[in-house]
Amino acid sequence: MTARVLVFGLDGLRFDRLQSSPTPHLDAIAAEGFLAPTRIRDVNPTISGPCWATIATGVHADEHGILGNDLSAHRLDGYPCFLAKATAAGLASYGVASWPPLLTGDSGGPIFRPAVSFTPDPEPGTPAGGNSFTDQAVADHACEVLSASDVDVAFVYFGAVDEVGHEIGTGAEYDAMIAETDARVGRVLAAVASRPAFAEETWTVLAVTDHGHLDGGGHGGDTDLERTAWIAGRGPGLVNGSVYEHADIPVLVLSALGVA
Repeated sequence: MTARVLVFGLDGLRFDRLQSSPTPHLDAIAAEGFLAPTRIRDVNPTISGPCWATIATGVHADEHGILGNDLSAHRLDGYPCFLAKATAAGLASYGVASWPPLLTGDSGGPIFRPAVSFTPDPEPGTPAGGNSFTDQAVADHACEVLSASDVDVAFVYFGAVDEVGHEIGTGAEYDAMIAETDARVGRVLAAVASRPAFAEETWTVLAVTDHGHLDGGGHGGDTDLERTAWIAGRGPGLVNGSVYEHADIPVLVLSALGVA
């Protein structure tokens, strides 16, 4: 069996709202493996840049140097992400994201450096970032690539939930975007399952959020709502009761791939 890994990055999706919203596809991952909250370490601001950098590299802000969404002071050259490490080990890596600094040079990025990447253009007249338009483009591209290409490890990021939290708060629209994002997760999982060689592959699937939100929207502080993130996963060795933190993601990915 060929080991492969898929990591979903779901920005700003609060743990309590994940549990109360209709998310059948994320629920299925948890039912076959685990879902657990994780507290963001105090050294990391509850902001996307530092949190995704820790998820990518396995080190915290005092080492990778990212304290906000301006990534220009980063020390990532000394702490390569799990996609870059997989590439260095001779594996095929792929990343797709609606927030440009994750995969491009915008704002001093990128945080993730796969061999193959895609960042969709924003809808005309709108700023770059996660929303329904760009997240749909992310899902379309991921489905196209993962249904047929020889990808060993993939990172697929959706950012619309976080943007709704910022713009409107964590009310009904936020919950609706959680459900919409879960549907996109389901589309990508279905694309993976349609692969011609799927029966000869073992897929580890992880899903992780970077931070929470205040009730009225926004983050960056030290409240429990902001510092509580979560990780879900299924695959060999991932069972109910598993507890991990952001910095464990690279270890889970690379160990599943057999990379030291």
